[in-house]
Amino acid sequence: MDDGENVGQGKGVPQAGLISRMTAKDFVWPVIGLSAVAFSIWLLIRELRGISLHNVIDSLNAIPSHNWLLAGGSTLLAYTALAGYDRIALLHLRRKVGWVFITLCSFTTYALAHNIGMSVMSGAVVRYRAYTSQGLSAAEVGILVAFCSFTFGLGTILTGGVVLVVEPALAERFFANLPIGVGRAIGVGMLAFIALYVVGSWLNLKPLKIGRFELHYPKLSIVAQQLIVGPLEVMGAAGIIFWVLPEAGNPGFLIVLGIFLASFSVALLSHAPGGLGVLEFVFLTGLPEVDHASVLAALVVFRLFYLLIPLVLSLFVVLAFERAQFFERARRGSS
Repeated sequence: MDDGENVGQGKGVPQAGLISRMTAKDFVWPVIGLSAVAFSIWLLIRELRGISLHNVIDSLNAIPSHNWLLAGGSTLLAYTALAGYDRIALLHLRRKVGWVFITLCSFTTYALAHNIGMSVMSGAVVRYRAYTSQGLSAAEVGILVAFCSFTFGLGTILTGGVVLVVEPALAERFFANLPIGVGRAIGVGMLAFIALYVVGSWLNLKPLKIGRFELHYPKLSIVAQQLIVGPLEVMGAAGIIFWVLPEAGNPGFLIVLGIFLASFSVALLSHAPGGLGVLEFVFLTGLPEVDHASVLAALVVFRLFYLLIPLVLSLFVVLAFERAQFFERARRGSS
């Protein structure tokens, strides 16, 4: 009797059989994620020498009340823009879903994905469960997930390009003795990529093929919305940190924004849950002129506003959604 028959009869598949069918690639991302966390924590421990918890608490207490409010406003801006990612993707798919549903789905998706790590995969699971209940097919949900990720990428590239053109010395904070012209050239290259994307949409070019991946250019009106919402999201997230940093040694919003883009991009590539250790190390390295205890205090606020509070609230959204789905199935069964 084969494994399929065993499952059908409820006997289950032996654990050894499951393990034997797992290939090396099934372990790659978990190993990368754990390694990134371990390495980041090791680097962070080196950076934290001489910083006491008491100093971090004092820095938190020193944050003015209005700065806490500004950080909260930046959080609302970031999550509003994240909801815009889903809305733009649905416009591209020409599917209509209520704005309230989009907002709650997006909020829950990113609150969970940012904390769990591997945001594309974890976000896809949440979106599939939510949007299939609204009539979208699995293929459409896949396109939606990819489109949202691409919109984030566009926002990061556009914002990063502007920052490097205006503040080319930013790159020297991570690469010593790097000529200023190199940083500005990288920024110009990033903006050139954005320009090519806009031109491709304007001219309605054929899909761009990269291996098996095809990029279908959306309408110019949708591209315009992507180039607004993407930068707003990263600026809102970076604003949480900027507003709670002390004035002493603060290099300004553009520098903080550039460091945030670098740290968040590395955190996403590492698949470390919540960018654990990665954000702290990159910020401590990129802001040597700011008191390290104050930098850590700012990142505590960021994690509280951008990660932990949304995570708790998202759990209530999930419970409410599943409750509504349960009663809907019960109603259909009784009719």
